[in-house]
Amino acid sequence: MQSSCEGQSEKTPLELIEEGFLSIRNELVASIIDTIKKCSPMFFEKLVVDLLIAMGYGGSKKEAGLVTSYANDEGVDGIIKEDRLGLDVVYVQAKKWESSVSRPEIQKFAGALLGKKAKKGVFITTSSFTKEAVSFANSVEAKIVLIDGQKLAEYMIEYGVGVAVEDSYVIKRIDLGYFIEDNI
Repeated sequence: MQSSCEGQSEKTPLELIEEGFLSIRNELVASIIDTIKKCSPMFFEKLVVDLLIAMGYGGSKKEAGLVTSYANDEGVDGIIKEDRLGLDVVYVQAKKWESSVSRPEIQKFAGALLGKKAKKGVFITTSSFTKEAVSFANSVEAKIVLIDGQKLAEYMIEYGVGVAVEDSYVIKRIDLGYFIEDNI
């Protein structure tokens, strides 16, 4: 460690815990992405629907979303209710890819949404999106949300899909407000 005479202070225990936590989380994100890439495309499509349900779309799992027929999906891999009442649906495209998703793939998905008279879609990939793909998604009338592999893994961690708690620590601090004697 460097001394404080060199202009840098030592890290606090809380800062060290935060660094360790972020390191563990980054390793978990990479591990999730690697594991997903080893799964079948059909499993990936199911995972995506499970995640969206965990995020609060639809009602119960049975009625909230479904994976479309693998052979004849017409450019849509899943359909999920936007809310419990099913007032609107969100169409899902899931691509388990190594290379970046480019504009033509987003154009195909936008065309599929147009064909279904849909206003909303989510395109999820294990890889990333090119700048042109992002620009095109932002330019079409339908709202298309793009989720890359990094964000997918982060959402899985946040919503508890495909992960389990290994350990938990609660860090407490003194509540000085409790010790104010005027509250007697």
